[in-house]
Amino acid sequence: MLNIKRILLPVDIPIASLDVINQAGVLAQHFKSEIIMLHVVTAQSHDVGVPKDGRAWPSWDLLAEIMREAENQGDSSIRPALEGLSIRRNLAEGDVAAVIVQTAEEEKADLIMMPSHGFTFYNFLLGSVTAKVLHGTERPVWTGAHTQGSPGQKFAIHNVLGAVEFGPRADITVSWAAQMAAEFGARLTLANVTAGVEFWGPGGHYVNEKWKSELVGDATAQMSKLQQDTGVKADVFIGSGDVPKVLS
Repeated sequence: MLNIKRILLPVDIPIASLDVINQAGVLAQHFKSEIIMLHVVTAQSHDVGVPKDGRAWPSWDLLAEIMREAENQGDSSIRPALEGLSIRRNLAEGDVAAVIVQTAEEEKADLIMMPSHGFTFYNFLLGSVTAKVLHGTERPVWTGAHTQGSPGQKFAIHNVLGAVEFGPRADITVSWAAQMAAEFGARLTLANVTAGVEFWGPGGHYVNEKWKSELVGDATAQMSKLQQDTGVKADVFIGSGDVPKVLS
């Protein structure tokens, strides 16, 4: 059973996306978690009112700024999502990724939730800040990709896709996916994407059926063993080709 007591929520100022904040609120409501809201101060955040003098930071309200930005963006979901939650607000300076990782360790965060885009994050995208956090911590990281949804769109978890790469940590991925699905009564699918089985030859494009059968058969057997070892029952999808494209 998942026990998420503390969520570290790095936020950008100015706020380019409220999606992850909304999602963090929904999860915190469900798990009765404390949210640690962290902003790593940058030149851009000074431009929108974050004091340059660190001694003035305690009087600057990060949460109030988020609520104002939500109203400006017409997002009515943030206030009820965060209402009644235990939220601590921290401002810090330094390398963004390093501060996030360090704070997660110091606070013993059970989950880090952060965007994959934004003003601070935009300069780096998934290639730097988020990737550095992913590689710099052993703690689970929830990233929110940019979506063109309606402001205030209700967030819910109905389907969980556990993307499995067979290896020494596969059981952790499967366990987290299964527990998250169980918590929200969601459908669970475990997926593995093998190498591509298509090639170009005289006359065009071909699928090597023998190679495909061997790869899919091996992946199916490994997935079955993984489910046996973890005791997780789920739908299974085995695909082949470009991993991000197939999973998407």
